[in-house]
Amino acid sequence: MNTTFKKIIEAELVAIKEKGLFKEEGIINSKQGREITIGGKKYLNFCSNNYLGLSSKKELINAGKKTLDKWGFGLSSVRFICGTLKIHKELEKKIAKFMGYDDAILYNSCFDANTGIFQAIVNSEDAIISDELNHASIIDGTRLSKAERLVYKHSDLKDLEEKLISTKNKRLRLIVTDGVFSMEGDIAKIKEICDLSDKYNALLLMDDSHATGFLGKTGRGTHQHAEVFKQVLGPVKNRIDFITSTFGKALGGASGGFIVSSKENIEFLRQRSRNYLFSNSLSPVITGVNSFAIDYISQHPELRKTLWKNVQKFRQLMEKAGFTISKDEHPIVPIILGDAKLAKTMASEILKKGIFVIAFSYPVVPEGKARIRVQISASHTDKDIERVVSAFVQIGRKMEIIK
Repeated sequence: MNTTFKKIIEAELVAIKEKGLFKEEGIINSKQGREITIGGKKYLNFCSNNYLGLSSKKELINAGKKTLDKWGFGLSSVRFICGTLKIHKELEKKIAKFMGYDDAILYNSCFDANTGIFQAIVNSEDAIISDELNHASIIDGTRLSKAERLVYKHSDLKDLEEKLISTKNKRLRLIVTDGVFSMEGDIAKIKEICDLSDKYNALLLMDDSHATGFLGKTGRGTHQHAEVFKQVLGPVKNRIDFITSTFGKALGGASGGFIVSSKENIEFLRQRSRNYLFSNSLSPVITGVNSFAIDYISQHPELRKTLWKNVQKFRQLMEKAGFTISKDEHPIVPIILGDAKLAKTMASEILKKGIFVIAFSYPVVPEGKARIRVQISASHTDKDIERVVSAFVQIGRKMEIIK
Protein backbone atom coordinates (compact mmCIF):
# COMPACT_ATOMS: atom_id res chain seq x y z
CA MET A 1 0.00 0.00 0.00
CA ASN A 2 1.12 3.55 -0.72
CA THR A 3 2.59 4.77 2.60
CA THR A 4 1.28 8.33 2.21
CA PHE A 5 -2.25 7.06 1.65
CA LYS A 6 -1.92 4.69 4.63
CA LYS A 7 -0.90 7.56 6.95
CA ILE A 8 -3.79 9.73 5.72
CA ILE A 9 -6.36 6.99 6.32
CA GLU A 10 -4.97 6.12 9.76
CA ALA A 11 -5.10 9.79 10.83
CA GLU A 12 -8.64 10.16 9.49
CA LEU A 13 -9.82 7.09 11.41
CA VAL A 14 -8.29 8.39 14.65
CA ALA A 15 -10.06 11.74 14.14
CA ILE A 16 -13.37 10.02 13.41
CA LYS A 17 -13.13 8.02 16.64
CA GLU A 18 -12.07 11.03 18.73
CA LYS A 19 -15.12 12.99 17.55
CA GLY A 20 -17.45 10.10 18.41
CA LEU A 21 -18.34 9.64 14.74
CA PHE A 22 -17.05 6.09 14.30
CA LYS A 23 -19.83 3.77 13.18
CA GLU A 24 -19.80 0.17 14.37
CA GLU A 25 -21.87 -2.57 12.77
CA GLY A 26 -23.86 -4.72 15.16
CA ILE A 27 -23.85 -8.29 13.86
CA ILE A 28 -27.34 -9.79 14.00
CA ASN A 29 -27.65 -13.55 14.48
CA SER A 30 -31.36 -13.85 13.75
CA LYS A 31 -34.02 -12.89 11.25
CA GLN A 32 -35.05 -9.25 11.05
CA GLY A 33 -38.06 -8.44 13.23
CA ARG A 34 -39.36 -6.68 16.34
CA GLU A 35 -36.88 -8.76 18.30
CA ILE A 36 -33.37 -9.58 17.10
CA THR A 37 -30.38 -11.46 18.51
CA ILE A 38 -26.94 -9.86 18.80
CA GLY A 39 -24.08 -11.69 20.48
CA GLY A 40 -26.43 -14.29 21.92
CA LYS A 41 -28.69 -11.68 23.56
CA LYS A 42 -32.18 -10.67 22.44
CA TYR A 43 -33.03 -7.01 21.83
CA LEU A 44 -36.18 -5.13 20.93
CA ASN A 45 -35.50 -3.56 17.54
CA PHE A 46 -36.39 0.11 17.21
CA CYS A 47 -34.03 1.13 14.42
CA SER A 48 -35.06 -0.66 11.23
CA ASN A 49 -37.13 0.46 8.24
CA ASN A 50 -39.37 -2.58 8.70
CA TYR A 51 -42.43 -0.33 9.03
CA LEU A 52 -45.09 -2.94 8.32
CA GLY A 53 -43.23 -5.85 9.90
CA LEU A 54 -42.94 -7.81 6.66
CA SER A 55 -39.20 -8.55 6.62
CA SER A 56 -39.50 -12.05 8.06
CA LYS A 57 -43.20 -12.65 7.40
CA LYS A 58 -43.83 -16.34 6.77
CA GLU A 59 -46.00 -15.62 3.75
CA LEU A 60 -43.23 -13.60 2.06
CA ILE A 61 -40.64 -16.27 2.82
CA ASN A 62 -42.87 -18.90 1.21
CA ALA A 63 -43.37 -16.66 -1.82
CA GLY A 64 -39.60 -16.42 -2.12
CA LYS A 65 -39.17 -20.19 -2.03
CA LYS A 66 -41.78 -20.68 -4.74
CA THR A 67 -40.20 -18.01 -6.92
CA LEU A 68 -36.74 -19.51 -6.47
CA ASP A 69 -37.98 -22.94 -7.58
CA LYS A 70 -39.77 -21.55 -10.63
CA TRP A 71 -37.47 -18.77 -11.85
CA GLY A 72 -34.05 -19.51 -10.36
CA PHE A 73 -31.62 -17.35 -8.41
CA GLY A 74 -30.13 -14.94 -10.94
CA LEU A 75 -29.99 -14.05 -14.62
CA SER A 76 -26.32 -13.12 -15.16
CA SER A 77 -27.40 -10.40 -17.54
CA VAL A 78 -28.53 -6.83 -17.90
CA ARG A 79 -32.17 -6.24 -18.77
CA PHE A 80 -31.81 -5.49 -22.49
CA ILE A 81 -29.72 -8.58 -23.32
CA CYS A 82 -31.29 -11.63 -21.66
CA GLY A 83 -32.19 -10.35 -18.21
CA THR A 84 -35.89 -9.55 -18.46
CA LEU A 85 -38.29 -12.15 -17.10
CA LYS A 86 -42.06 -12.11 -17.28
CA ILE A 87 -42.13 -11.38 -13.53
CA HIS A 88 -40.02 -8.23 -14.00
CA LYS A 89 -42.62 -6.79 -16.37
CA GLU A 90 -45.44 -7.92 -14.06
CA LEU A 91 -43.83 -6.16 -11.10
CA GLU A 92 -43.30 -2.97 -13.09
CA LYS A 93 -46.95 -2.98 -14.13
CA LYS A 94 -48.11 -3.73 -10.58
CA ILE A 95 -46.03 -1.06 -8.82
CA ALA A 96 -47.00 1.54 -11.45
CA LYS A 97 -50.68 0.83 -10.82
CA PHE A 98 -50.15 0.84 -7.05
CA MET A 99 -48.47 4.25 -7.22
CA GLY A 100 -51.08 5.64 -9.63
CA TYR A 101 -48.79 6.05 -12.64
CA ASP A 102 -48.68 4.80 -16.21
CA ASP A 103 -45.41 2.87 -16.06
CA ALA A 104 -42.43 1.90 -13.91
CA ILE A 105 -38.78 0.88 -14.29
CA LEU A 106 -36.94 -1.39 -11.85
CA TYR A 107 -33.48 -0.83 -10.36
CA ASN A 108 -31.46 -2.86 -7.88
CA SER A 109 -31.98 -0.16 -5.25
CA CYS A 110 -33.46 3.30 -4.90
CA PHE A 111 -29.86 4.54 -4.59
CA ASP A 112 -29.34 3.20 -8.12
CA ALA A 113 -32.56 4.85 -9.27
CA ASN A 114 -31.52 8.21 -7.85
CA THR A 115 -27.99 8.08 -9.22
CA GLY A 116 -29.27 6.83 -12.57
CA ILE A 117 -31.97 9.35 -13.43
CA PHE A 118 -30.42 12.82 -13.38
CA GLN A 119 -27.69 12.36 -15.97
CA ALA A 120 -30.35 10.82 -18.23
CA ILE A 121 -32.95 13.60 -18.11
CA VAL A 122 -31.04 16.88 -17.65
CA ASN A 123 -27.88 18.44 -19.12
CA SER A 124 -25.76 21.60 -19.01
CA GLU A 125 -28.64 23.73 -20.28
CA ASP A 126 -30.75 22.83 -17.24
CA ALA A 127 -30.91 23.43 -13.48
CA ILE A 128 -31.60 21.09 -10.57
CA ILE A 129 -33.07 22.71 -7.45
CA SER A 130 -32.74 20.36 -4.48
CA ASP A 131 -33.76 20.45 -0.80
CA GLU A 132 -30.70 20.73 1.44
CA LEU A 133 -31.69 17.64 3.46
CA ASN A 134 -32.30 15.33 0.52
CA HIS A 135 -30.89 11.82 0.73
CA ALA A 136 -27.23 11.18 -0.11
CA SER A 137 -28.23 9.24 -3.23
CA ILE A 138 -29.95 12.33 -4.62
CA ILE A 139 -26.92 14.48 -3.84
CA ASP A 140 -24.62 11.98 -5.57
CA GLY A 141 -27.01 11.62 -8.49
CA THR A 142 -27.23 15.35 -9.14
CA ARG A 143 -23.42 15.59 -9.07
CA LEU A 144 -23.26 13.07 -11.92
CA SER A 145 -25.34 15.32 -14.16
CA LYS A 146 -23.99 18.35 -16.01
CA ALA A 147 -26.87 20.56 -14.89
CA GLU A 148 -26.40 23.61 -12.69
CA ARG A 149 -27.10 22.57 -9.09
CA LEU A 150 -28.88 24.82 -6.61
CA VAL A 151 -29.83 23.92 -3.05
CA TYR A 152 -32.77 25.48 -1.24
CA LYS A 153 -33.17 25.68 2.53
CA HIS A 154 -35.00 22.73 4.03
CA SER A 155 -38.73 22.92 3.26
CA ASP A 156 -38.38 26.68 2.65
CA LEU A 157 -40.89 27.51 -0.07
CA LYS A 158 -39.76 31.12 -0.33
CA ASP A 159 -36.16 30.09 -0.96
CA LEU A 160 -37.32 27.48 -3.48
CA GLU A 161 -39.31 30.11 -5.36
CA GLU A 162 -36.32 32.46 -5.41
CA LYS A 163 -34.20 29.68 -6.92
CA LEU A 164 -36.89 29.04 -9.54
CA ILE A 165 -36.96 32.74 -10.46
CA SER A 166 -33.15 32.94 -10.67
CA THR A 167 -33.07 30.05 -13.15
CA LYS A 168 -35.89 31.26 -15.40
CA ASN A 169 -33.65 31.27 -18.49
CA LYS A 170 -32.74 27.60 -18.20
CA ARG A 171 -34.10 25.10 -20.72
CA LEU A 172 -35.47 22.88 -17.94
CA ARG A 173 -35.71 23.24 -14.17
CA LEU A 174 -36.06 20.16 -12.00
CA ILE A 175 -37.19 20.44 -8.38
CA VAL A 176 -36.04 17.50 -6.26
CA THR A 177 -37.25 16.58 -2.79
CA ASP A 178 -37.61 13.65 -0.45
CA GLY A 179 -41.24 12.84 0.35
CA VAL A 180 -40.22 12.05 3.92
CA PHE A 181 -36.80 13.13 5.16
CA SER A 182 -35.13 10.07 6.64
CA MET A 183 -33.21 11.73 9.46
CA GLU A 184 -35.91 14.22 10.44
CA GLY A 185 -39.10 12.21 10.00
CA ASP A 186 -40.79 15.30 8.55
CA ILE A 187 -42.99 15.25 5.48
CA ALA A 188 -42.30 17.53 2.51
CA LYS A 189 -44.77 20.32 1.76
CA ILE A 190 -45.47 18.53 -1.46
CA LYS A 191 -48.76 20.20 -2.36
CA GLU A 192 -47.17 23.65 -2.12
CA ILE A 193 -44.11 22.41 -4.02
CA CYS A 194 -46.44 21.15 -6.76
CA ASP A 195 -48.02 24.61 -6.90
CA LEU A 196 -44.60 26.20 -7.43
CA SER A 197 -43.70 23.56 -9.99
CA ASP A 198 -46.86 24.37 -11.95
CA LYS A 199 -46.40 28.14 -11.56
CA TYR A 200 -42.87 28.10 -12.97
CA ASN A 201 -43.33 25.20 -15.40
CA ALA A 202 -40.69 23.11 -13.63
CA LEU A 203 -40.35 19.35 -13.46
CA LEU A 204 -40.71 17.69 -10.06
CA LEU A 205 -39.03 14.55 -8.73
CA MET A 206 -39.75 13.03 -5.31
CA ASP A 207 -37.97 10.19 -3.50
CA ASP A 208 -40.67 8.48 -1.44
CA SER A 209 -38.70 5.63 0.09
CA HIS A 210 -39.88 6.32 3.65
CA ALA A 211 -43.57 6.51 2.72
CA THR A 212 -44.33 3.90 0.07
CA GLY A 213 -46.63 1.24 1.47
CA PHE A 214 -48.01 3.02 4.52
CA LEU A 215 -48.41 6.81 4.19
CA GLY A 216 -51.70 8.08 2.78
CA LYS A 217 -55.22 6.68 3.00
CA THR A 218 -54.33 3.39 1.29
CA GLY A 219 -50.55 3.50 1.72
CA ARG A 220 -49.59 4.83 -1.69
CA GLY A 221 -47.23 7.41 -0.23
CA THR A 222 -46.65 11.11 0.24
CA HIS A 223 -48.44 12.04 -2.99
CA GLN A 224 -51.60 10.37 -1.68
CA HIS A 225 -51.13 11.90 1.77
CA ALA A 226 -50.88 15.36 0.16
CA GLU A 227 -53.77 14.68 -2.24
CA VAL A 228 -51.75 15.17 -5.41
CA PHE A 229 -52.52 11.58 -6.33
CA LYS A 230 -54.17 10.51 -9.60
CA GLN A 231 -57.05 8.69 -7.90
CA VAL A 232 -57.81 11.83 -5.88
CA LEU A 233 -57.48 14.24 -8.80
CA GLY A 234 -59.53 12.15 -11.22
CA PRO A 235 -58.80 13.02 -14.87
CA VAL A 236 -56.05 15.50 -13.94
CA LYS A 237 -52.53 14.16 -14.50
CA ASN A 238 -50.21 13.33 -11.61
CA ARG A 239 -48.61 16.55 -10.41
CA ILE A 240 -45.27 14.88 -9.63
CA ASP A 241 -43.38 13.98 -12.80
CA PHE A 242 -41.13 11.30 -11.31
CA ILE A 243 -41.35 9.33 -8.07
CA THR A 244 -38.40 7.18 -7.04
CA SER A 245 -38.80 4.68 -4.23
CA THR A 246 -37.78 1.32 -2.81
CA PHE A 247 -39.00 -2.15 -1.96
CA GLY A 248 -36.31 -2.25 0.73
CA LYS A 249 -38.26 -0.65 3.56
CA ALA A 250 -42.00 -1.14 4.18
CA LEU A 251 -42.45 -3.55 1.26
CA GLY A 252 -40.52 -6.44 2.76
CA GLY A 253 -37.17 -4.79 3.38
CA ALA A 254 -35.04 -6.77 0.92
CA SER A 255 -33.85 -4.78 -2.09
CA GLY A 256 -34.97 -3.28 -5.34
CA GLY A 257 -35.87 0.25 -6.33
CA PHE A 258 -38.09 1.79 -8.96
CA ILE A 259 -39.16 4.95 -10.73
CA VAL A 260 -42.75 5.64 -11.76
CA SER A 261 -43.73 8.19 -14.38
CA SER A 262 -45.45 8.50 -17.76
CA LYS A 263 -44.91 5.79 -20.37
CA GLU A 264 -42.69 7.99 -22.53
CA ASN A 265 -40.56 9.08 -19.57
CA ILE A 266 -40.01 5.48 -18.48
CA GLU A 267 -39.21 4.38 -22.03
CA PHE A 268 -36.62 7.15 -22.26
CA LEU A 269 -35.00 5.97 -19.00
CA ARG A 270 -34.77 2.44 -20.40
CA GLN A 271 -32.73 3.89 -23.28
CA ARG A 272 -30.58 6.38 -21.36
CA SER A 273 -30.29 5.52 -17.64
CA ARG A 274 -26.81 4.03 -17.26
CA ASN A 275 -27.55 2.35 -13.92
CA TYR A 276 -30.40 0.47 -15.59
CA LEU A 277 -28.56 -0.31 -18.81
CA PHE A 278 -25.33 -1.58 -17.27
CA SER A 279 -26.46 -3.37 -14.09
CA ASN A 280 -27.62 -6.94 -13.72
CA SER A 281 -31.39 -7.22 -13.51
CA LEU A 282 -33.08 -7.59 -10.14
CA SER A 283 -32.86 -11.15 -8.80
CA PRO A 284 -35.93 -13.25 -9.66
CA VAL A 285 -36.40 -14.17 -5.99
CA ILE A 286 -36.47 -10.52 -4.90
CA THR A 287 -38.72 -9.64 -7.83
CA GLY A 288 -41.26 -12.33 -6.94
CA VAL A 289 -41.39 -11.44 -3.24
CA ASN A 290 -41.67 -7.71 -3.98
CA SER A 291 -44.65 -8.45 -6.20
CA PHE A 292 -46.23 -10.59 -3.50
CA ALA A 293 -45.65 -7.85 -0.91
CA ILE A 294 -47.68 -5.32 -2.90
CA ASP A 295 -50.63 -7.71 -2.97
CA TYR A 296 -50.16 -8.59 0.69
CA ILE A 297 -50.30 -5.05 2.05
CA SER A 298 -53.33 -4.30 -0.12
CA GLN A 299 -55.11 -7.28 1.44
CA HIS A 300 -54.02 -6.42 5.00
CA PRO A 301 -54.88 -2.77 5.78
CA GLU A 302 -54.73 -3.64 9.48
CA LEU A 303 -50.94 -3.44 9.24
CA ARG A 304 -51.13 0.30 8.52
CA LYS A 305 -53.70 0.81 11.28
CA THR A 306 -51.46 -0.93 13.81
CA LEU A 307 -48.43 1.05 12.68
CA TRP A 308 -50.17 4.40 13.13
CA LYS A 309 -51.58 3.36 16.50
CA ASN A 310 -48.05 2.52 17.65
CA VAL A 311 -46.66 5.78 16.26
CA GLN A 312 -49.28 7.84 18.08
CA LYS A 313 -48.68 6.05 21.38
CA PHE A 314 -44.90 6.42 21.23
CA ARG A 315 -45.07 10.11 20.35
CA GLN A 316 -47.60 10.90 23.08
CA LEU A 317 -45.60 9.10 25.78
CA MET A 318 -42.29 10.70 24.73
CA GLU A 319 -43.78 14.21 24.72
CA LYS A 320 -45.38 13.58 28.11
CA ALA A 321 -41.96 12.51 29.43
CA GLY A 322 -40.45 15.83 28.38
CA PHE A 323 -38.64 14.96 25.16
CA THR A 324 -38.83 17.40 22.27
CA ILE A 325 -39.85 15.61 19.10
CA SER A 326 -41.05 16.66 15.65
CA LYS A 327 -44.74 17.31 15.08
CA ASP A 328 -45.02 15.35 11.84
CA GLU A 329 -46.89 12.08 12.22
CA HIS A 330 -44.39 9.53 10.93
CA PRO A 331 -42.78 6.31 12.27
CA ILE A 332 -39.38 8.03 12.19
CA VAL A 333 -38.97 9.90 15.47
CA PRO A 334 -35.56 11.56 15.96
CA ILE A 335 -34.47 12.42 19.50
CA ILE A 336 -32.14 15.37 18.86
CA LEU A 337 -29.23 15.54 21.32
CA GLY A 338 -26.71 17.68 19.43
CA ASP A 339 -23.41 16.27 20.65
CA ALA A 340 -22.23 13.11 18.88
CA LYS A 341 -20.62 11.56 21.96
CA LEU A 342 -23.73 12.25 24.04
CA ALA A 343 -25.95 10.56 21.45
CA LYS A 344 -23.64 7.57 21.21
CA THR A 345 -23.46 7.22 25.01
CA MET A 346 -27.24 7.37 25.38
CA ALA A 347 -27.74 4.75 22.66
CA SER A 348 -25.21 2.49 24.40
CA GLU A 349 -27.01 2.85 27.74
CA ILE A 350 -30.36 2.05 26.15
CA LEU A 351 -28.77 -0.98 24.47
CA LYS A 352 -27.83 -2.27 27.93
CA LYS A 353 -31.56 -2.34 28.68
CA GLY A 354 -32.14 -4.70 25.77
CA ILE A 355 -33.33 -2.13 23.25
CA PHE A 356 -31.54 -1.67 19.94
CA VAL A 357 -31.38 1.97 18.82
CA ILE A 358 -28.63 3.74 16.90
CA ALA A 359 -27.02 7.15 17.32
CA PHE A 360 -26.57 9.14 14.12
CA SER A 361 -23.92 11.80 13.70
CA TYR A 362 -21.96 13.61 10.99
CA PRO A 363 -21.75 12.99 8.04
CA VAL A 364 -25.14 11.22 8.13
CA VAL A 365 -26.64 14.32 9.79
CA PRO A 366 -25.22 17.88 10.02
CA GLU A 367 -22.52 18.53 12.63
CA GLY A 368 -24.04 19.52 15.96
CA LYS A 369 -27.29 17.72 15.14
CA ALA A 370 -26.47 14.23 16.46
CA ARG A 371 -29.49 12.19 17.42
CA ILE A 372 -31.01 8.84 18.20
CA ARG A 373 -33.49 7.91 15.49
CA VAL A 374 -36.32 5.72 16.74
CA GLN A 375 -38.36 3.86 14.14
CA ILE A 376 -41.73 2.36 14.94
CA SER A 377 -43.11 -0.79 13.31
CA ALA A 378 -46.49 -2.45 13.01
CA SER A 379 -44.82 -5.49 14.59
CA HIS A 380 -44.28 -3.69 17.91
CA THR A 381 -46.68 -4.38 20.77
CA ASP A 382 -48.06 -1.93 23.34
CA LYS A 383 -45.63 -3.38 25.89
CA ASP A 384 -42.73 -2.83 23.47
CA ILE A 385 -43.65 0.84 23.11
CA GLU A 386 -43.96 1.30 26.88
CA ARG A 387 -40.63 -0.44 27.44
CA VAL A 388 -38.65 1.72 25.02
CA VAL A 389 -40.17 4.93 26.42
CA SER A 390 -39.34 3.78 29.96
CA ALA A 391 -35.72 3.21 28.90
CA PHE A 392 -35.47 6.68 27.35
CA VAL A 393 -36.93 8.26 30.47
CA GLN A 394 -34.60 6.42 32.86
CA ILE A 395 -31.45 7.14 30.84
CA GLY A 396 -32.61 10.65 29.96
CA ARG A 397 -32.96 11.58 33.63
CA LYS A 398 -29.70 9.88 34.55
CA MET A 399 -27.87 11.88 31.87
CA GLU A 400 -29.82 15.06 32.78
CA ILE A 401 -31.32 15.31 29.30
CA ILE A 402 -34.82 15.57 30.79
CA LYS A 403 -35.97 16.42 34.31
